[in-house]
Amino acid sequence: MNNVVEIKNLTKYYGKSRGIIDVSFDVHEGEILGFIGPNGAGKSTTIRTLLSLIYPTSGSATIFGKDCIKYGYEIRKNIGYLPSEVFYYDNMKVLELLKYSASFYGRADLQQIRRLAEMMDLDLTRKIDDLSYGNKKKVGIVQGLLHNPSLIILDEPTSGLDPLMQKKFFDLIREQNQKGATVLMSSHILPEVQKLCSRVAIIKEGRIIKIEDIATMRNTAYKKIKVEFADEIPADLTGLAGVSSYTREGAEVSFLFMGNINLAINKIAVCRLNNISIEEPDLEEIFLHYYNKAD
Repeated sequence: MNNVVEIKNLTKYYGKSRGIIDVSFDVHEGEILGFIGPNGAGKSTTIRTLLSLIYPTSGSATIFGKDCIKYGYEIRKNIGYLPSEVFYYDNMKVLELLKYSASFYGRADLQQIRRLAEMMDLDLTRKIDDLSYGNKKKVGIVQGLLHNPSLIILDEPTSGLDPLMQKKFFDLIREQNQKGATVLMSSHILPEVQKLCSRVAIIKEGRIIKIEDIATMRNTAYKKIKVEFADEIPADLTGLAGVSSYTREGAEVSFLFMGNINLAINKIAVCRLNNISIEEPDLEEIFLHYYNKAD
């Protein structure tokens, strides 16, 4: 399997302040990798270092097999980048800006620009300074994809987009991926990662704490169990091997369970119940589980 992105022990300090520490992960050709963690965890620092917008303190990173710092200018021609915040020359019209952006990649493909703008419901005749934040984000999306990049890097891409535009954006990214583009998407909004990505890298306080297939994270090894007891709750349920993220509200308890499900059921079955449900947890619950485990 070819890797489009390879990051090895990447570290960045801002003076004495922590940016990222020993970050290592790969992005496979043709995949959509989710890079997840709360704000301030180090996602944007990693991405900006990849794009050689900032230089690492130590470690290395390659894109398309080439060093990100040494060959940064050449590499960026085949990358589509959407930053978390977008800023533009206010006195330009949207089409003028996009044609200017396209000129850096050769000639402007007006057909591609118009197709993308139509998909994102973006008015090309408006002036940049007349646009809302959400519409400026749409400009950034079109700008990042107008040259059909081989690698798409998205940093908190859906902020400012309403739910309908988010769906259109996801459809657009899936379309680009099906055409062969590799995607690295950072986000702290876990449901959108769950919709798009096949793997996730989880970052906490500048360090990678887990790299996992989403399917593996949600497989039958993990179950979300919710029980409403009719009377007494087993006192030793929290100490059962495999139980985590345990919460109690009145007579109702819920927890994640990993391992032989019969062990949990046998412990619960000795009590009288009003209700029980067993289901797969969503990615957000699993994410919190990994985060708590790393403390």
